[in-house]
Amino acid sequence: MAFYSEEEKTEDYLFKIVLIGDSAVGKSNLLARFARDEFYPNSKSTIGVEFQTQKMDINGKEIKAQIWDTAGQERFRAVTSAYYRGAVGALLVYDISRRQTFDSIGRWLNELHTHSDMNVVTILVGNKSDLKDAREVSTAEGKALAESQGLFFMETSALDSSNVAAAFQMVVKEIYNILSRKVMLSQELKKQDPTWMGNGKTVVLQGEGNQEDAEPKKGWCCSS
Repeated sequence: MAFYSEEEKTEDYLFKIVLIGDSAVGKSNLLARFARDEFYPNSKSTIGVEFQTQKMDINGKEIKAQIWDTAGQERFRAVTSAYYRGAVGALLVYDISRRQTFDSIGRWLNELHTHSDMNVVTILVGNKSDLKDAREVSTAEGKALAESQGLFFMETSALDSSNVAAAFQMVVKEIYNILSRKVMLSQELKKQDPTWMGNGKTVVLQGEGNQEDAEPKKGWCCSS
């Protein structure tokens, strides 16, 4: 798993997180609500890739989450596949009022695992929990799928802000927890030849016997 850290003085970290899922499940509005506390009821589908950086404080460390939002439409998939590289976290979003978006979860998981590290911290997000009367996917179904795939789970509403910040924070905190458990972040990594991405230094965390540590806890769930 690759982590991005800024230079020594601040000891801050930059984590790349991707938003994935079918078109019109609310990925862009989740990001807008989290990053700017905004909601766009008539927002158009994302074309290509967009990202925003949000700062968080965890255990006294300033964490920068670089959150990438991609188009869900098939015709943009080839254009955006490269953006998975370097991701350490993912929000896999479906719309609780549209079962077909839930049925697509397996395909999105396959794509995520194909283009990124298998240990990407991933949360399954059932968005639009405010649409109670139009619900087609039960909370229990979402929870069961998350447990079967070893994912975190949460239901959110970008419209009323329910659990939006909590979903992003859960992913970032788990990434940080994994990072903080790795004791080889200094001398051992200095022996490697780090590559650079933007203003951050790529740090590759490797260690025998740490596979389980790098996987998200199974069955952790929360609903609105």
